Amino acid sequence: MKHEILLSSPYKYSELSRETAEKGRVYVTEKEKLYSVTTILSKTKPENDSLQKWIERVGQEEAERIRDEAAARGTEMHEILERQLKEGSIWDYYPETPEQKRAYKMACTIMDQGFPSIDQVYGCEIHLHYPGKYAGTADVIGKHLGEEAIMDFKQTNTPKRRRQYVWDYFQQLAAYAMAHNELYGTEIKKGVIMMCSVDCFYQEFVLEGREFERAADAWNTRLENFIGLLEQTESQSQAKAEDH
Repeated sequence: MKHEILLSSPYKYSELSRETAEKGRVYVTEKEKLYSVTTILSKTKPENDSLQKWIERVGQEEAERIRDEAAARGTEMHEILERQLKEGSIWDYYPETPEQKRAYKMACTIMDQGFPSIDQVYGCEIHLHYPGKYAGTADVIGKHLGEEAIMDFKQTNTPKRRRQYVWDYFQQLAAYAMAHNELYGTEIKKGVIMMCSVDCFYQEFVLEGREFERAADAWNTRLENFIGLLEQTESQSQAKAEDH
């Protein structure tokens, strides 16, 4: 990759510790514990009939194997991309297993086709939180084609044919942008998904304008639904305790 990316941040980011709570992952700040964006999206996700039919077709064990394999491949791909952005070179990286080699090829595809649009990187794997509401980790924060943006790397088994298939990802980006705006006084209203399939087909989805506002509204609704679930669980626990 010949494109050089400036690694410099005008903001001082801090790290948060993470732990597992009853409903999923939480981030621990100095004042509170906040559920992660991915946990909130997962717990408020509508039932997916097509996903259930796929599981029934391939079998539970095979479905779990495919998901675990994809998760491991995605983690490897992220680590390669992060190292490239931070160190400027991955030439001494030598993949060994078939999945590592596949992840490497996918990462190289994103570097070749996605990285030229990145002007500056403020940081990678940045912990963000919206006080009193939620927290999460952004893959990359920086400038995309001259505009401040939240950027995310995704791997997929098959290319996405419609934007609606990345709607949850858009809500995730909007949540991170709003948290960054709240913490650092920015006005980020742009998100970018750089996605590569296992056969190295690259797709880039840019979230901005009215679509960003829609994603932000949708995220706030999901957050309210999650808070409702927590309150319902707490009420049920109190009722059981009183019965005993």
